[in-house]
Amino acid sequence: MDTGLDGKCALVAGGTSGLGLAAARELAAEGAHVAICGRDEERLAAAERAIKAAARGRVLAARTDITDRAAAAQWTGEVAADFGALHIVLISGGSPPFGPATAFGPDAYAHAIEQVLIPAVALTEAALPHLKRAGWGRLLYIASETACAPVPELALSGVTRAALVRFAQAVAAETGRDGITANVLAPGNTRTPPMERLAARLAEREGTGMETQLDAMGRHNAIGRLARPEEVAAMVTFLASERASYLTGGVHLIDGGASVMGPELPHLALMRAEKSK
Repeated sequence: MDTGLDGKCALVAGGTSGLGLAAARELAAEGAHVAICGRDEERLAAAERAIKAAARGRVLAARTDITDRAAAAQWTGEVAADFGALHIVLISGGSPPFGPATAFGPDAYAHAIEQVLIPAVALTEAALPHLKRAGWGRLLYIASETACAPVPELALSGVTRAALVRFAQAVAAETGRDGITANVLAPGNTRTPPMERLAARLAEREGTGMETQLDAMGRHNAIGRLARPEEVAAMVTFLASERASYLTGGVHLIDGGASVMGPELPHLALMRAEKSK
């Protein structure tokens, strides 16, 4: 399938690991020029090497903290100037702390909004003049499954992702006639470095292997395993492509069918076990 991405210019915020890195590699492999940023120099350099190994176009890497609004805006302008244009903006922000709604006070909610929502708003504001000038643009925001359904133990994620969805949809309504689309990706459990670190901690506590824990994490969906980062990146590439020109304002759930499986309740497991006898 011709994605029409050859020669397009992409900015990937949060592109040094996990989903952001996988998406940057996919875009680069499709022929897009790709710029990434990060705060850790070693991870940034490693990500740059990995993307260049797959790239057919140019690759830029800059040490930038996207929560610093001025720095993020400056980086966006520099990328557009260096590439000569800007067409695709992918924003993959951080993940707020785990916990139920009442476990956090107002300061924690304010910090989560500053971590997830505000960088997306600031980068969008900085990028839009360049996308409008090009007459063609793709704004992509990586959220999580909490953008689609409440997860009680992920309250901060749910609040910030819901806000991100409404922002993206408002931008979609405003910019569609400029040739710009805006979409949110809502991945479920994916095998990323944070998920592997969590599995390692659980394995140490329970005396099992990390792979055993990862298998358990991915069991409750229709596919029966965790997503791979490149599977989410494939959706990024499609939504960034020319073929997705009529898709905008959407929230695209990528959860392996977890949302259609129903709750994993102990009595249901018992009933299934008895039925199988």
